Amino acid sequence: MGTTDNTGRRIVLITGASRGIGAETARVLAARGDHVVINYREKRKRADDLAEQIAAAGGSASVAGADIAEPDAARTLIDRVVAEFGGLDVLVLNASGGLERDAAPGYAMAINRDAQRRLVRTALPFLRSGGRVVFVTSHQAHFHGRKPVPADYEPIAASKRAGEDELRAMIPRLAAHGVDLRVVSGDMIDGTIIVRLLERRNPDAVSARKEHGELPTVAEFAAAVAAATEGVAESGHTVYVGGPDYLALSAT
Repeated sequence: MGTTDNTGRRIVLITGASRGIGAETARVLAARGDHVVINYREKRKRADDLAEQIAAAGGSASVAGADIAEPDAARTLIDRVVAEFGGLDVLVLNASGGLERDAAPGYAMAINRDAQRRLVRTALPFLRSGGRVVFVTSHQAHFHGRKPVPADYEPIAASKRAGEDELRAMIPRLAAHGVDLRVVSGDMIDGTIIVRLLERRNPDAVSARKEHGELPTVAEFAAAVAAATEGVAESGHTVYVGGPDYLALSAT
């Protein structure tokens, strides 16, 4: 896979990386020798603290604030990365939303579908040949329409499935640039903000998932996301983490 600076490091942009899965993925990739660009929407201090922790551990990281749901901000984000590093090797699409109580109508589609498609289109000319886009999703979204979804999560599941479909439709365009797509889908991830928000609204939905076994941890899921930035597989390949009942569907 191509590299963008004279140290041989890959340049990896991770959206929504100031906490949770994104932050842990940044730690894993930095420990492997990548330079990680930590995108955040509002929490600059949290992103700065993460970058400092990575540097203290011997890794390399920088921060870049942007609300990727805003077209101008998304373009500025990519322009900034390109100006600083000359290009990009991996784009990890981790940021999502729509479960917030104050979320505007249509926000779930705006962030989980439209923003993902737009950011990939914006970044594609600057992704090195051999580069990769990694889309982070949930089983409830990936298998949307095949299994019931808690009512409170329905807009998120539908919009993230729509976002995944948009990216899969772009596979030929990605291939023309020498870039491929990976999807990493997980059961509810223990300790994430999404699970905490859902527990407040519908605790039974979370306990119902736990009946199928222990939920994957943030560390386990982040390790899978990090691994998906490397390796050889068909573009569009999906990596599944947790959820044995969903995995039975993946074989049908």
